Amino acid sequence: MRKVLLGVMAASAALWIGNVQADAELAKSSGCLNCHNVDTKLVGPALKDIAAKYAGQADAADYLAGKIKNGSNGVWGTIPMPPNANVSDENAKKLAEFILTLK
Repeated sequence: MRKVLLGVMAASAALWIGNVQADAELAKSSGCLNCHNVDTKLVGPALKDIAAKYAGQADAADYLAGKIKNGSNGVWGTIPMPPNANVSDENAKKLAEFILTLK
């Protein structure tokens, strides 16, 4: 039984890591990393800073997905974030959820 439990845990961890890597690739291919970095501010805030700001908010993923799709102005300073019309609603939500996992 213990071997089965360990196997299930290992498989779950592998799926989670694979999903995080896929979402990181989505962030790269969607152009997010042109202006954002995971750990440090570039043109826009660090993705970890965004995650910290919205941690624990029930509607954070939907809110951030809207910002990804429609752009934003004045939340993190004077430089606006342009809208990303080429990012689907589904991918915007995946990106938002990925950002919120960063610590």
